[in-house]
Amino acid sequence: MSRIGKLPIKLEDGVSCKVSDGVVSLKGPKGELSYKLPDGIGIKVENNTIYLTRVDDTKKVKALHGLARSILKNNLIGVTKGYEKNLEINGIGYRAQLSGSALHLSVGHSHPVVINPPEGIKFTLEGQTKIKVSGIDKQLVGQVAKNIRQVRVPDPYHAKGIKFVEERIKLKAGKTGAK
Repeated sequence: MSRIGKLPIKLEDGVSCKVSDGVVSLKGPKGELSYKLPDGIGIKVENNTIYLTRVDDTKKVKALHGLARSILKNNLIGVTKGYEKNLEINGIGYRAQLSGSALHLSVGHSHPVVINPPEGIKFTLEGQTKIKVSGIDKQLVGQVAKNIRQVRVPDPYHAKGIKFVEERIKLKAGKTGAK
């Protein structure tokens, strides 16, 4: 058995689980997420606990067993607590603004970059240099945060740009001047 796949998932209070045709829907206080189970993975819900099983022991099904369990656990956390990623803007004159739900970034380009959030994603600002991306889908929150970071990747010589708060930029030494 997969070490991760065999672990049960305990449903928290206020979360309902519905299974139909291999699609697992979790509904909680923050919203609803669905996941289609891969072929070869079965599901059993008993006493507010989800158990995943596999039909055979092929290498592919073993790998998908742990993956399916991890995705369902992430969906459960998403519908109860939600996910967030924090970004920080460094650089003179670099800033962010919210206009409605759209995020406007002024980060050294000739024009402001406008990022519209996909459905289920919310942007919030703390000052002009701290951006918080939040939502219930872990993968989508991470992807949107990465796309914002790609607008101006941190420069390794001056550390200017958009970075994750927990990210550390190792500065490179510049060229030595002629004497």
